[in-house]
Amino acid sequence: MDYRVLSIGALSRHELWNESAPTRTAHATCTLVRSGDRVIVVDPGLPPRVIEARLAERSGLTPRQVTDVFLTNFRPAHRWGLGAFEHAKWWISQSERESVGRFLVEQFQNSEDEQGAVMLKQDIAILQRFEPAPDRLGAQVDLFPLHGYTAGTTGLLLLHANTTTLIAGDAVPTIEHLEQGRILRGAYDAKAALESFQEAIEIADIIIPGHDNILFNPGRRGM
Repeated sequence: MDYRVLSIGALSRHELWNESAPTRTAHATCTLVRSGDRVIVVDPGLPPRVIEARLAERSGLTPRQVTDVFLTNFRPAHRWGLGAFEHAKWWISQSERESVGRFLVEQFQNSEDEQGAVMLKQDIAILQRFEPAPDRLGAQVDLFPLHGYTAGTTGLLLLHANTTTLIAGDAVPTIEHLEQGRILRGAYDAKAALESFQEAIEIADIIIPGHDNILFNPGRRGM
């Protein structure tokens, strides 16, 4: 099993940089994981043509060689590039799929805006394409629940002989959040989000955050 970051994400508004309004387009950090015959793209946060270019630059692969796509959550910033991987299997945690599905259907049924209803219908169709992910996506690649920022946020735990790497999604959004012990604003359940943040710190030697570059867990620098 091996992995590498394909693209480094960014927050639209980084509250720990004292930004009071969105200043950029949000997109998630995208990671490539290879395990046996599985080639997994996690959180394709850039548009299809851009993520295709990043994939070629960072791995020499084409989208057709990707077997699986996994989302840590269903927020748009984590799925802009799905269109590049129409042939792959799409996975998301069952808890995220169910909670988002209930929310989208409720919003669609109560929508009084025609354009909004069309967008909700499109999101419902995208979500229906996703299958509930199994507990293990490949050898040494396990789902790791990190609920809180969204109801079903789920990371991937990558297991090596002597180290653990956690693709944490929005449970650990940036290096500043990690260093300051902060969760991302706007969490679905702030208490659960903080507990998930603490679990990530306890288990991972290396963390791939939701919107930043790969980093070492500061509590484990002596490993």
